[in-house]
Amino acid sequence: MTLGPNARRLCWHGLLMFFVGLVVGAAVPAFTNARMGLSAHLAGVQSGMALVILGLVWRYVALSPAAERFAAIGNIASAWMICASLVLAALFGTSRSTPIAGAGHQGAAWQEGLVSALLLPGCALMLLAWGTVLHGFRRQRAES
Repeated sequence: MTLGPNARRLCWHGLLMFFVGLVVGAAVPAFTNARMGLSAHLAGVQSGMALVILGLVWRYVALSPAAERFAAIGNIASAWMICASLVLAALFGTSRSTPIAGAGHQGAAWQEGLVSALLLPGCALMLLAWGTVLHGFRRQRAES
């Protein structure tokens, strides 16, 4: 099975994110908030696997070229934004955007703002990108 450029890009980023998630897991005790570090580890590993799986089923997603590009890049970008925001939250000990895992911690205002600036748009982008994939997966791809 040969992978198209978007599928290969999804798989590559997924494998890299999985690896980064493993490295973050090894560093959990070193974080200001170890509980948030565990959340960042799990987010990296799970998002990495999701991107690889998406890359492997990509040929069954029937979208226009523009929607296909949005779905692929949107999923990659949002996964990295969320993973990065959780790693920063663990490093800084922020809690405004993640009150459950961040309980008992509080970062400086700029740290809280940075984590929120990555996490909230990342979540919104992920919902839009996965929604686009689901729409394209429901449709039958035209045979060429």
